[in-house]
Amino acid sequence: MQSSSSTGPARETSWQWDEATDGGEASEDVITGGGERRRPSRRGLLFGAGALAAGGAVWAFGRSGGGGALPTPGPTRPQPTALSGPTPLWTYRGPEAMMPERLVDPPDRPVYLSKAGLQVLDPTQGTAARLLVFDPPPLRDWPSDLDMLGKVAIGPDRLYAATYEGHVEARHFTDPAADWSLPLPDELQGQTTKLAGYDRGVLYGYSWGLPHGEDTPPENRIFALRAADRSFLWSIRTEREEQPVTPASSTGGNRLACVRFLGNRPQLVVRNAADGRELWTAPGDEDLRWCATGPANVHVPDGTGGVRALRADGEPGWTYSPARGESWRALPPVPDGPRVYVPRDHGIVTGHDAATGAVLWTCRLPYTLDRRSRPLVAGGTLFVPGTAVGGVSAIDTATGKLRWNFRDSGPGRDVWTLAADAERLYAGHDDILHALPLH
Repeated sequence: MQSSSSTGPARETSWQWDEATDGGEASEDVITGGGERRRPSRRGLLFGAGALAAGGAVWAFGRSGGGGALPTPGPTRPQPTALSGPTPLWTYRGPEAMMPERLVDPPDRPVYLSKAGLQVLDPTQGTAARLLVFDPPPLRDWPSDLDMLGKVAIGPDRLYAATYEGHVEARHFTDPAADWSLPLPDELQGQTTKLAGYDRGVLYGYSWGLPHGEDTPPENRIFALRAADRSFLWSIRTEREEQPVTPASSTGGNRLACVRFLGNRPQLVVRNAADGRELWTAPGDEDLRWCATGPANVHVPDGTGGVRALRADGEPGWTYSPARGESWRALPPVPDGPRVYVPRDHGIVTGHDAATGAVLWTCRLPYTLDRRSRPLVAGGTLFVPGTAVGGVSAIDTATGKLRWNFRDSGPGRDVWTLAADAERLYAGHDDILHALPLH
C-alpha cells in the first residue's frame, strides 16, 4: 500500500449526473439470458470546461456542462456465450472496459463503472436506472492509477465521493431528489480528502495537506461520517499520514484498522470505530499491502508470502505460511464468521478455523489468481474470480468442494470482478457484466 500524499490535486474536474433514459432503457446493449437483444436509446455525455492534468486529479461532483454524445459504436461484436457453469440471467455490454479498482469496497448491486462514468443497472433485467458521467470525460490514454483517478464508496442506495471543493457528495442510485452535499468541517477544509470505505452506515476517510492554506506544518486527519443524518462522528489529527483500510471496519466488531506510514515500514493501527481512539499498534514492513478484518482477528501479510492473524487485543494469533519448498503468496483473506478463507496466487484456496488457523479444507482452482482478484462470500458459497480466460469458481464454504466454474467466450484481458445481492451474483470482466443465479 502506498502513501497517497505523493500526488497532489490537479486542475478541478467534476462529475455530472444524467437522468435515466426514457423508459429506463440502458444506453448500451443488453443481452438477455435467452439470447434476445434489445436496442435501447442512447444518452449524451456532458462535457465540462476543465481539462484533466497529467500530474493527478481529485475529482468532484458537478451539475453543469454542455452537450455531447456517446461514442459511435463499432462493428457489432459477437455475443458472449457461457462455456461452462450456470446460464446467465442477463448480460450487459458496456461501451468500454470497466474500472472496478476505483471502488473502495465491492458493491452489493450491479453497477458498471468505467471511464465514462458509473451506470446503475436494474438487477432483474440489466437495464439502466441512472447514469453518472464524467465532466469532462478523461482522455483515452488516462492512466489507471488510483491516486490519479480517485475512488468512490458505495452504500446500499447511494454513491459517495469527497470533492476537491471540500464537500462529501452523495448521489442516490435512482432518485435525484435524494441527492445531498455536505461541507467538510473547518479542520478538513483546504486539504486533499479521500473516502476509504462505507461500513454499516458510516463513511470513513482521511485527509492531508495545509489547513486553510496557512504556512504551517502538514496536517493529517482521519474521520468518520454517519450517512443517515450527515453528522461527523469524529475527526482526529494524526502525527503521521494514516488512512483506514477497506473493508473499513471489522464485521460485528467495533474496530477500525488503519495503516500509518513510517517511511518504508508502515505500521498497523487499530482504533475504536466509535470515537477514533487508538487501541493498539503492530509493526509492519514493506509487505503490508493489505489488511483484512474479521469478528475475531485482523489479518495481515506475514512477510514471507503467508498470513498472520492478530487477535482483538493486538496479541499475536496464528500464522499460515508457505512450507519449505513451496512458492506462493496469499491474497487478502475472506473472513466468514467462524471461518476464514485464504486464496493463494498459484490457484489454491484454503479454509481455516478463524480462532486457531487450522486448515479445514483445500480446494484447487482450474486457474491461477491475480493480485487484483477479490473473492466474496454469499449464500454459503465462496466465489473466486480469476483472469478473463480463467473465469469464476464457486466453492462450498462448508466442504471446500468446487461446485462450478463459469467462463464466457470473451475475449478479454482483465480480471473478473464480483458483486452479489440476495438472489444474484454479478460477474464481469472487460466490457461484459453477467447476472448469474446465486442458488
